[in-house]
Amino acid sequence: MVIPVILSGGAGTRLWPLSRALYPKQLLPLVTGKTMLQETVLRLGALPDHGPVCCICNEQHRFLVAEQLHEASGNIGGIILEPAGRNTAPAAAIAAMHALSGFRDPVLLLLPADHVISDSGALARAVEEGRAAAESGALVTFGIVPTGPETGYGYIRARIAGAGPESSYPVVEFVEKPDLATAERYVRSGDYFWNSGMFLFRADTFLDELERNNPEMLSWCRKAYEQAVSDLDFLRLDREAFTACPSDSIDYAVMEKTSRAVVVPLDAGWNDVGAWSALWELNEHDASANVLKGDVLVHDVHDSYIHATGRLVAAVGVEGQIIVETPDAVLVASRDRVQDVKAIVQQLQDSKRIEAENHRRVCRPWGSYETIDLANRFQVKRIVVKPGAALSLQKHFHRAEHWIVVKGTALITVGDRQITLGEDQSTYIPLGTIHRLENPGRIPLELIEVQTGSYLGEDDIVRMDDRYGRTGDLSGSASPS
Repeated sequence: MVIPVILSGGAGTRLWPLSRALYPKQLLPLVTGKTMLQETVLRLGALPDHGPVCCICNEQHRFLVAEQLHEASGNIGGIILEPAGRNTAPAAAIAAMHALSGFRDPVLLLLPADHVISDSGALARAVEEGRAAAESGALVTFGIVPTGPETGYGYIRARIAGAGPESSYPVVEFVEKPDLATAERYVRSGDYFWNSGMFLFRADTFLDELERNNPEMLSWCRKAYEQAVSDLDFLRLDREAFTACPSDSIDYAVMEKTSRAVVVPLDAGWNDVGAWSALWELNEHDASANVLKGDVLVHDVHDSYIHATGRLVAAVGVEGQIIVETPDAVLVASRDRVQDVKAIVQQLQDSKRIEAENHRRVCRPWGSYETIDLANRFQVKRIVVKPGAALSLQKHFHRAEHWIVVKGTALITVGDRQITLGEDQSTYIPLGTIHRLENPGRIPLELIEVQTGSYLGEDDIVRMDDRYGRTGDLSGSASPS
Protein backbone atom coordinates (compact mmCIF):
# COMPACT_ATOMS: atom_id res chain seq x y z
CA MET A 1 0.00 0.00 0.00
CA VAL A 2 1.34 3.43 -1.02
CA ILE A 3 0.72 5.98 1.74
CA PRO A 4 1.04 9.61 0.56
CA VAL A 5 2.79 11.81 3.10
CA ILE A 6 2.54 15.56 2.56
CA LEU A 7 5.28 17.63 4.15
CA SER A 8 3.76 20.99 5.04
CA GLY A 9 6.23 22.48 7.49
CA GLY A 10 7.87 25.19 5.36
CA ALA A 11 7.74 28.93 5.99
CA GLY A 12 8.12 30.22 2.40
CA THR A 13 10.06 33.33 3.42
CA ARG A 14 11.08 34.15 -0.17
CA LEU A 15 7.41 34.78 -1.02
CA TRP A 16 6.93 37.46 1.63
CA PRO A 17 4.75 39.54 2.02
CA LEU A 18 2.04 37.10 0.86
CA SER A 19 3.69 34.19 2.66
CA ARG A 20 4.09 34.69 6.42
CA ALA A 21 5.30 32.39 9.19
CA LEU A 22 1.74 31.74 10.39
CA TYR A 23 0.25 31.69 6.87
CA PRO A 24 2.96 30.18 4.62
CA LYS A 25 2.91 29.72 0.85
CA GLN A 26 1.55 26.16 0.85
CA LEU A 27 -1.68 27.48 2.38
CA LEU A 28 -2.12 30.15 -0.30
CA PRO A 29 -3.74 29.96 -3.78
CA LEU A 30 -0.71 31.25 -5.65
CA VAL A 31 -1.11 29.57 -9.04
CA THR A 32 -4.71 28.30 -9.27
CA GLY A 33 -7.89 28.87 -7.30
CA LYS A 34 -6.84 26.09 -4.92
CA THR A 35 -4.10 26.40 -2.35
CA MET A 36 -0.79 24.67 -3.02
CA LEU A 37 -1.54 22.16 -0.26
CA GLN A 38 -4.89 21.35 -1.85
CA GLU A 39 -3.33 20.99 -5.30
CA THR A 40 -0.85 18.50 -3.82
CA VAL A 41 -3.73 16.42 -2.45
CA LEU A 42 -5.78 16.66 -5.65
CA ARG A 43 -2.96 15.46 -7.91
CA LEU A 44 -2.94 12.20 -5.95
CA GLY A 45 -6.17 11.41 -7.78
CA ALA A 46 -4.05 10.41 -10.77
CA LEU A 47 -2.53 7.53 -8.79
CA PRO A 48 -4.31 4.22 -9.51
CA ASP A 49 -4.63 3.44 -5.80
CA HIS A 50 -3.24 4.78 -2.57
CA GLY A 51 -3.96 4.73 1.11
CA PRO A 52 -5.18 7.61 3.29
CA VAL A 53 -3.19 10.82 3.10
CA CYS A 54 -0.98 11.71 6.05
CA CYS A 55 0.12 15.32 6.53
CA ILE A 56 2.89 16.60 8.78
CA CYS A 57 2.73 20.30 9.64
CA ASN A 58 3.70 22.92 12.17
CA GLU A 59 1.29 22.88 15.10
CA GLN A 60 0.60 26.60 14.60
CA HIS A 61 -0.89 25.82 11.16
CA ARG A 62 -3.06 22.92 12.32
CA PHE A 63 -6.54 24.38 11.90
CA LEU A 64 -5.82 25.89 8.48
CA VAL A 65 -4.22 22.65 7.31
CA ALA A 66 -7.12 20.54 8.58
CA GLU A 67 -9.73 22.76 6.93
CA GLN A 68 -7.93 22.78 3.59
CA LEU A 69 -7.26 19.04 3.60
CA HIS A 70 -10.87 18.15 4.31
CA GLU A 71 -12.04 20.53 1.59
CA ALA A 72 -9.77 18.75 -0.91
CA SER A 73 -10.25 15.09 0.08
CA GLY A 74 -12.28 12.75 2.24
CA ASN A 75 -9.38 10.31 2.50
CA ILE A 76 -7.29 11.95 5.24
CA GLY A 77 -5.55 9.45 7.49
CA GLY A 78 -3.89 11.74 9.98
CA ILE A 79 -2.42 15.18 10.67
CA ILE A 80 0.79 15.02 12.68
CA LEU A 81 1.85 18.19 14.48
CA GLU A 82 5.48 19.21 14.82
CA PRO A 83 6.13 21.40 17.87
CA ALA A 84 9.23 22.77 16.13
CA GLY A 85 10.77 22.59 12.67
CA ARG A 86 13.37 19.81 12.37
CA ASN A 87 13.66 19.51 8.57
CA THR A 88 12.49 16.57 6.48
CA ALA A 89 14.38 13.56 7.88
CA PRO A 90 12.66 13.54 11.30
CA ALA A 91 9.32 14.17 9.58
CA ALA A 92 9.89 11.16 7.32
CA ALA A 93 10.83 9.02 10.32
CA ILE A 94 7.67 9.98 12.19
CA ALA A 95 5.58 9.30 9.09
CA ALA A 96 7.19 5.88 8.71
CA MET A 97 6.39 4.95 12.31
CA HIS A 98 2.83 6.17 11.91
CA ALA A 99 2.32 4.18 8.69
CA LEU A 100 3.73 1.01 10.26
CA SER A 101 1.24 1.34 13.12
CA GLY A 102 -1.68 0.94 10.74
CA PHE A 103 -0.51 -0.90 7.61
CA ARG A 104 1.54 -3.92 6.66
CA ASP A 105 4.67 -3.17 4.60
CA PRO A 106 3.60 0.41 3.73
CA VAL A 107 5.42 2.33 1.01
CA LEU A 108 5.65 6.07 1.68
CA LEU A 109 5.31 8.66 -1.07
CA LEU A 110 6.73 11.90 0.37
CA LEU A 111 5.58 15.07 -1.37
CA PRO A 112 6.31 18.68 -0.34
CA ALA A 113 3.11 20.70 -0.05
CA ASP A 114 4.45 23.73 -1.92
CA HIS A 115 5.43 22.42 -5.36
CA VAL A 116 3.74 22.87 -8.72
CA ILE A 117 3.35 19.82 -10.99
CA SER A 118 1.36 20.58 -14.12
CA ASP A 119 1.20 16.96 -15.35
CA SER A 120 -0.26 14.79 -12.58
CA GLY A 121 -0.38 11.81 -14.93
CA ALA A 122 3.38 11.94 -15.44
CA LEU A 123 3.88 11.96 -11.67
CA ALA A 124 1.59 8.94 -11.30
CA ARG A 125 3.52 7.05 -13.98
CA ALA A 126 6.83 7.87 -12.31
CA VAL A 127 5.48 6.60 -8.98
CA GLU A 128 4.42 3.34 -10.60
CA GLU A 129 7.84 3.03 -12.27
CA GLY A 130 9.58 3.45 -8.93
CA ARG A 131 7.19 1.33 -6.90
CA ALA A 132 8.77 -2.03 -7.67
CA ALA A 133 12.21 -0.72 -6.72
CA ALA A 134 10.84 0.73 -3.49
CA GLU A 135 9.05 -2.49 -2.59
CA SER A 136 12.35 -4.34 -3.17
CA GLY A 137 14.13 -2.16 -0.63
CA ALA A 138 15.44 0.78 -2.68
CA LEU A 139 15.16 4.37 -1.54
CA VAL A 140 13.69 6.15 -4.56
CA THR A 141 14.03 9.84 -5.27
CA PHE A 142 12.50 11.59 -8.26
CA GLY A 143 14.94 13.54 -10.42
CA ILE A 144 13.48 16.33 -12.53
CA VAL A 145 14.61 16.20 -16.16
CA PRO A 146 16.35 19.59 -16.47
CA THR A 147 15.08 22.09 -19.00
CA GLY A 148 18.15 24.29 -18.69
CA PRO A 149 21.24 25.06 -16.58
CA GLU A 150 19.38 26.13 -13.45
CA THR A 151 21.64 27.40 -10.65
CA GLY A 152 18.90 27.56 -8.02
CA TYR A 153 18.47 23.79 -7.61
CA GLY A 154 20.57 20.97 -6.22
CA TYR A 155 21.38 18.15 -8.66
CA ILE A 156 21.45 14.35 -8.58
CA ARG A 157 24.02 12.47 -10.66
CA ALA A 158 22.85 9.04 -11.83
CA ARG A 159 24.72 6.06 -13.24
CA ILE A 160 22.96 5.91 -16.61
CA ALA A 161 25.69 4.59 -18.91
CA GLY A 162 25.29 0.84 -19.39
CA ALA A 163 22.13 0.69 -17.27
CA GLY A 164 19.89 -0.38 -20.16
CA PRO A 165 16.24 0.62 -20.60
CA GLU A 166 15.62 0.99 -16.87
CA SER A 167 13.03 3.19 -15.21
CA SER A 168 15.33 3.90 -12.27
CA TYR A 169 19.08 4.44 -12.02
CA PRO A 170 21.58 4.14 -9.17
CA VAL A 171 22.44 7.45 -7.54
CA VAL A 172 26.11 8.34 -7.78
CA GLU A 173 25.99 11.56 -5.78
CA PHE A 174 23.95 14.53 -4.67
CA VAL A 175 25.52 17.90 -5.47
CA GLU A 176 24.80 21.39 -4.17
CA LYS A 177 23.54 24.30 -6.24
CA PRO A 178 26.19 24.88 -8.94
CA ASP A 179 27.44 27.99 -10.65
CA LEU A 180 26.29 28.59 -14.23
CA ALA A 181 29.27 26.95 -15.98
CA THR A 182 28.96 23.84 -13.83
CA ALA A 183 25.20 23.67 -14.38
CA GLU A 184 25.71 23.88 -18.14
CA ARG A 185 28.16 20.98 -17.93
CA TYR A 186 25.70 18.95 -15.87
CA VAL A 187 22.92 19.43 -18.40
CA ARG A 188 25.14 18.59 -21.38
CA SER A 189 26.25 15.32 -19.81
CA GLY A 190 22.75 13.87 -19.54
CA ASP A 191 23.69 12.24 -16.21
CA TYR A 192 22.20 14.88 -13.92
CA PHE A 193 18.69 15.67 -12.70
CA TRP A 194 17.28 18.46 -10.57
CA ASN A 195 16.72 17.36 -6.98
CA SER A 196 12.94 17.46 -6.45
CA GLY A 197 12.79 16.59 -2.74
CA MET A 198 10.19 13.87 -3.47
CA PHE A 199 10.75 10.30 -2.31
CA LEU A 200 9.29 6.79 -2.43
CA PHE A 201 10.41 4.04 -0.05
CA ARG A 202 9.22 1.35 2.30
CA ALA A 203 8.71 2.67 5.82
CA ASP A 204 10.83 -0.04 7.41
CA THR A 205 13.63 0.45 4.88
CA PHE A 206 13.92 4.14 5.68
CA LEU A 207 13.94 3.50 9.43
CA ASP A 208 16.64 0.84 8.99
CA GLU A 209 18.82 3.23 7.01
CA LEU A 210 18.23 6.06 9.45
CA GLU A 211 19.23 3.81 12.34
CA ARG A 212 22.40 2.88 10.48
CA ASN A 213 23.34 6.46 9.59
CA ASN A 214 21.83 8.62 12.34
CA PRO A 215 20.74 6.54 15.35
CA GLU A 216 20.44 9.59 17.60
CA MET A 217 17.82 11.15 15.32
CA LEU A 218 15.85 7.91 15.20
CA SER A 219 15.95 7.54 18.98
CA TRP A 220 14.50 11.01 19.59
CA CYS A 221 11.87 10.50 16.89
CA ARG A 222 10.76 7.24 18.52
CA LYS A 223 10.39 8.98 21.86
CA ALA A 224 8.46 11.85 20.29
CA TYR A 225 6.10 9.44 18.53
CA GLU A 226 5.65 7.00 21.41
CA GLN A 227 4.79 9.88 23.76
CA ALA A 228 2.50 11.62 21.27
CA VAL A 229 -1.08 12.40 22.28
CA SER A 230 -4.24 12.70 20.21
CA ASP A 231 -5.82 16.14 20.10
CA LEU A 232 -9.09 16.40 18.14
CA ASP A 233 -8.11 15.42 14.55
CA PHE A 234 -4.39 15.75 15.30
CA LEU A 235 -1.52 13.68 16.63
CA ARG A 236 0.61 15.98 18.75
CA LEU A 237 4.27 14.87 19.02
CA ASP A 238 5.99 15.14 22.38
CA ARG A 239 7.53 18.59 22.48
CA GLU A 240 10.58 17.86 24.61
CA ALA A 241 11.67 14.80 22.63
CA PHE A 242 11.05 16.26 19.20
CA THR A 243 12.77 19.54 20.04
CA ALA A 244 15.85 17.55 21.16
CA CYS A 245 15.96 15.72 17.82
CA PRO A 246 18.78 16.76 15.42
CA SER A 247 17.57 18.78 12.44
CA ASP A 248 18.52 17.46 9.01
CA SER A 249 17.13 16.78 5.55
CA ILE A 250 16.41 13.34 4.10
CA ASP A 251 19.24 13.93 1.63
CA TYR A 252 21.91 14.62 4.25
CA ALA A 253 20.68 12.20 6.91
CA VAL A 254 20.14 9.16 4.66
CA MET A 255 20.22 9.50 0.88
CA GLU A 256 23.81 10.71 0.56
CA LYS A 257 25.05 7.89 2.80
CA THR A 258 22.99 4.89 1.72
CA SER A 259 23.89 2.40 -1.01
CA ARG A 260 20.18 1.86 -1.74
CA ALA A 261 19.43 5.21 -3.41
CA VAL A 262 17.99 5.20 -6.94
CA VAL A 263 16.53 7.99 -9.04
CA VAL A 264 13.47 7.87 -11.28
CA PRO A 265 13.42 10.59 -13.99
CA LEU A 266 10.37 12.86 -13.86
CA ASP A 267 9.25 15.25 -16.58
CA ALA A 268 5.99 16.68 -15.28
CA GLY A 269 6.13 20.47 -15.43
CA TRP A 270 7.67 20.70 -11.96
CA ASN A 271 8.48 23.94 -10.12
CA ASP A 272 9.28 24.37 -6.44
CA VAL A 273 7.97 27.99 -6.46
CA GLY A 274 11.01 29.08 -4.50
CA ALA A 275 10.75 32.80 -5.30
CA TRP A 276 8.54 35.43 -6.92
CA SER A 277 10.29 34.92 -10.24
CA ALA A 278 8.79 31.41 -10.36
CA LEU A 279 5.29 32.85 -10.23
CA TRP A 280 6.17 35.20 -13.08
CA GLU A 281 7.27 32.14 -15.08
CA LEU A 282 4.25 29.99 -14.18
CA ASN A 283 1.46 32.47 -14.87
CA GLU A 284 0.13 33.65 -18.22
CA HIS A 285 1.81 36.81 -19.55
CA ASP A 286 0.19 39.76 -21.27
CA ALA A 287 1.54 41.28 -24.50
CA SER A 288 4.32 43.04 -22.55
CA ALA A 289 5.35 39.86 -20.71
CA ASN A 290 3.74 41.06 -17.48
CA VAL A 291 1.75 39.08 -14.92
CA LEU A 292 -0.83 41.33 -13.30
CA LYS A 293 -2.93 40.17 -10.33
CA GLY A 294 -5.67 42.21 -8.67
CA ASP A 295 -6.39 45.91 -9.14
CA VAL A 296 -3.35 46.91 -11.21
CA LEU A 297 -2.84 49.66 -13.79
CA VAL A 298 0.37 49.90 -15.83
CA HIS A 299 1.91 52.13 -18.46
CA ASP A 300 5.09 51.20 -20.34
CA VAL A 301 5.78 48.27 -17.99
CA HIS A 302 7.50 45.09 -19.19
CA ASP A 303 8.59 41.67 -17.88
CA SER A 304 7.16 42.33 -14.43
CA TYR A 305 5.00 40.60 -11.83
CA ILE A 306 2.60 42.93 -10.02
CA HIS A 307 0.20 41.57 -7.40
CA ALA A 308 -2.34 43.75 -5.57
CA THR A 309 -4.48 42.27 -2.79
CA GLY A 310 -6.43 45.27 -1.45
CA ARG A 311 -5.49 48.58 -3.05
CA LEU A 312 -4.96 49.95 -6.52
CA VAL A 313 -1.33 49.53 -7.60
CA ALA A 314 -0.11 51.66 -10.50
CA ALA A 315 3.27 51.33 -12.18
CA VAL A 316 4.92 53.42 -14.89
CA GLY A 317 8.07 52.81 -16.90
CA VAL A 318 9.52 49.86 -15.02
CA GLU A 319 10.95 46.60 -16.34
CA GLY A 320 11.80 43.28 -14.73
CA GLN A 321 10.23 44.17 -11.38
CA ILE A 322 8.33 42.30 -8.69
CA ILE A 323 5.73 44.45 -6.90
CA VAL A 324 3.49 42.82 -4.29
CA GLU A 325 0.97 44.76 -2.20
CA THR A 326 -0.81 43.55 0.95
CA PRO A 327 -2.79 45.65 3.47
CA ASP A 328 0.24 46.04 5.75
CA ALA A 329 3.29 45.76 3.47
CA VAL A 330 4.56 46.42 -0.06
CA LEU A 331 7.50 44.62 -1.69
CA VAL A 332 9.44 46.07 -4.63
CA ALA A 333 12.32 43.98 -5.97
CA SER A 334 14.21 43.36 -9.18
CA ARG A 335 13.16 40.06 -10.68
CA ASP A 336 16.75 38.83 -10.66
CA ARG A 337 17.17 39.60 -6.93
CA VAL A 338 14.06 37.94 -5.48
CA GLN A 339 16.09 35.27 -3.66
CA ASP A 340 17.23 38.08 -1.37
CA VAL A 341 13.70 38.71 -0.04
CA LYS A 342 14.64 36.39 2.81
CA ALA A 343 17.03 39.12 4.02
CA ILE A 344 14.07 41.46 4.54
CA VAL A 345 12.23 38.74 6.47
CA GLN A 346 15.30 38.26 8.65
CA GLN A 347 15.31 41.98 9.44
CA LEU A 348 11.64 41.79 10.39
CA GLN A 349 12.29 38.79 12.63
CA ASP A 350 15.28 40.45 14.28
CA SER A 351 13.12 43.49 14.99
CA LYS A 352 10.29 41.24 16.26
CA ARG A 353 7.85 42.86 13.85
CA ILE A 354 4.49 41.20 13.41
CA GLU A 355 4.73 41.53 9.60
CA ALA A 356 7.11 38.54 9.61
CA GLU A 357 4.55 36.35 11.36
CA ASN A 358 1.06 37.27 10.30
CA HIS A 359 -1.17 39.27 8.01
CA ARG A 360 -3.50 41.98 9.19
CA ARG A 361 -6.30 39.46 8.66
CA VAL A 362 -5.66 36.56 11.01
CA CYS A 363 -7.35 33.18 10.55
CA ARG A 364 -8.60 31.16 13.50
CA PRO A 365 -10.50 27.84 13.73
CA TRP A 366 -13.72 29.76 14.35
CA GLY A 367 -13.21 32.29 11.53
CA SER A 368 -10.99 35.37 11.30
CA TYR A 369 -10.31 38.84 12.63
CA GLU A 370 -8.75 41.90 11.02
CA THR A 371 -7.42 45.02 12.71
CA ILE A 372 -8.98 48.11 11.14
CA ASP A 373 -7.52 50.78 13.41
CA LEU A 374 -5.18 50.83 16.40
CA ALA A 375 -4.06 53.70 18.62
CA ASN A 376 -3.37 54.47 22.26
CA ARG A 377 -6.06 52.82 24.45
CA PHE A 378 -8.33 51.65 21.60
CA GLN A 379 -8.41 49.11 18.77
CA VAL A 380 -11.07 48.39 16.14
CA LYS A 381 -11.44 44.93 14.59
CA ARG A 382 -13.66 43.26 12.02
CA ILE A 383 -14.55 39.77 13.25
CA VAL A 384 -16.06 36.98 11.10
CA VAL A 385 -17.39 33.83 12.81
CA LYS A 386 -18.25 30.74 10.76
CA PRO A 387 -21.75 29.22 11.04
CA GLY A 388 -21.93 27.00 14.12
CA ALA A 389 -18.53 28.20 15.41
CA ALA A 390 -17.68 29.87 18.70
CA LEU A 391 -14.82 31.73 20.33
CA SER A 392 -13.52 30.47 23.66
CA LEU A 393 -15.22 31.27 26.96
CA GLN A 394 -12.81 33.90 28.23
CA LYS A 395 -12.09 37.09 30.10
CA HIS A 396 -9.63 40.00 29.91
CA PHE A 397 -7.86 41.87 32.70
CA HIS A 398 -6.98 45.06 30.81
CA ARG A 399 -9.66 45.76 28.23
CA ALA A 400 -13.38 46.13 27.71
CA GLU A 401 -15.12 45.37 24.40
CA HIS A 402 -18.02 46.81 22.44
CA TRP A 403 -19.60 44.54 19.78
CA ILE A 404 -21.79 45.76 16.91
CA VAL A 405 -23.37 43.10 14.66
CA VAL A 406 -23.37 44.06 10.96
CA LYS A 407 -24.39 40.70 9.46
CA GLY A 408 -25.92 37.50 10.77
CA THR A 409 -26.92 36.54 14.31
CA ALA A 410 -24.76 36.51 17.44
CA LEU A 411 -25.35 34.42 20.56
CA ILE A 412 -23.40 36.12 23.34
CA THR A 413 -22.62 34.91 26.84
CA VAL A 414 -21.97 37.79 29.28
CA GLY A 415 -21.40 36.66 32.84
CA ASP A 416 -24.33 34.42 33.83
CA ARG A 417 -26.71 35.49 31.05
CA GLN A 418 -27.08 34.94 27.30
CA ILE A 419 -28.35 37.41 24.73
CA THR A 420 -29.09 37.14 21.02
CA LEU A 421 -28.24 40.07 18.75
CA GLY A 422 -29.21 40.69 15.14
CA GLU A 423 -27.94 43.17 12.58
CA ASP A 424 -27.45 46.75 13.81
CA GLN A 425 -27.65 45.67 17.45
CA SER A 426 -24.80 45.96 19.96
CA THR A 427 -23.60 45.03 23.44
CA TYR A 428 -20.85 45.89 25.91
CA ILE A 429 -18.45 43.47 27.64
CA PRO A 430 -17.04 45.08 30.82
CA LEU A 431 -13.42 44.51 31.82
CA GLY A 432 -12.96 41.22 33.69
CA THR A 433 -16.34 39.78 32.65
CA ILE A 434 -16.48 36.16 31.44
CA HIS A 435 -17.90 36.07 27.92
CA ARG A 436 -18.22 34.08 24.72
CA LEU A 437 -19.25 34.88 21.14
CA GLU A 438 -21.06 32.23 19.05
CA ASN A 439 -22.69 32.06 15.63
CA PRO A 440 -25.88 29.95 15.89
CA GLY A 441 -26.95 30.80 12.33
CA ARG A 442 -26.34 29.41 8.86
CA ILE A 443 -24.51 32.40 7.39
CA PRO A 444 -21.24 33.98 8.55
CA LEU A 445 -21.54 36.35 11.48
CA GLU A 446 -19.77 39.66 10.95
CA LEU A 447 -19.31 42.25 13.67
CA ILE A 448 -17.21 45.24 14.57
CA GLU A 449 -15.34 45.06 17.87
CA VAL A 450 -14.09 48.18 19.62
CA GLN A 451 -11.58 47.47 22.38
CA THR A 452 -10.72 50.05 25.03
CA GLY A 453 -8.24 49.76 27.86
CA SER A 454 -4.71 50.20 29.11
CA TYR A 455 -3.36 47.10 27.28
CA LEU A 456 -4.76 45.64 24.06
CA GLY A 457 -2.36 42.77 23.34
CA GLU A 458 -3.73 39.43 22.20
CA ASP A 459 -2.10 37.71 25.16
CA ASP A 460 -4.56 39.36 27.57
CA ILE A 461 -6.87 36.32 27.36
CA VAL A 462 -7.76 33.78 30.04
CA ARG A 463 -9.70 30.84 28.60
CA MET A 464 -12.14 28.84 30.73
CA ASP A 465 -13.43 26.61 27.93
CA ASP A 466 -12.63 26.09 24.25
CA ARG A 467 -14.08 23.59 21.79
CA TYR A 468 -10.83 23.61 19.77
CA GLY A 469 -8.63 22.40 22.63
CA ARG A 470 -6.98 25.78 23.29
CA THR A 471 -7.08 26.35 27.03
CA GLY A 472 -5.44 28.39 29.75
CA ASP A 473 -3.87 31.77 30.30
CA LEU A 474 -2.19 33.12 27.15
CA SER A 475 0.04 35.55 29.01
CA GLY A 476 3.31 35.82 27.12
CA SER A 477 1.80 34.31 23.98
CA ALA A 478 0.81 35.94 20.70
CA SER A 479 -2.20 33.63 20.20
CA PRO A 480 -5.49 35.52 19.80
CA SER A 481 -8.94 34.36 20.90
